[in-house]
Amino acid sequence: MEHKVTFILAMVLMLVLSALVEGQTETCDVQAKARKNCGFSGITRKECEDRGCCFNNKVRGVPWCFHKQVVEAAEEEEEDCPF
Repeated sequence: MEHKVTFILAMVLMLVLSALVEGQTETCDVQAKARKNCGFSGITRKECEDRGCCFNNKVRGVPWCFHKQVVEAAEEEEEDCPF
C-alpha cells in the first residue's frame, strides 16, 4: 500500500513541476551585468558550451562564460480551425 501512495505522490509532483516549467525557455541573450558566472578564468568557448552555458567575450569585466537565462516563452497564436 505504501508503494502505491509513494508512486501517486511522485506522479503528482512530476505533473506539478512540468506545469511550472511549461512555457519557459532558456536564452543566451543576457545583459552583461546580469550574467551569472559558469566557468573560470581562461575557459574556452568549447569548455563553456560543453557545460551547457553561454559564451560571449565581447564585453570586458563581466563573465564570458555564463548561465542561460530562463524566460517565459512567447505564447503562440492559435489558428482558427474550421473543424
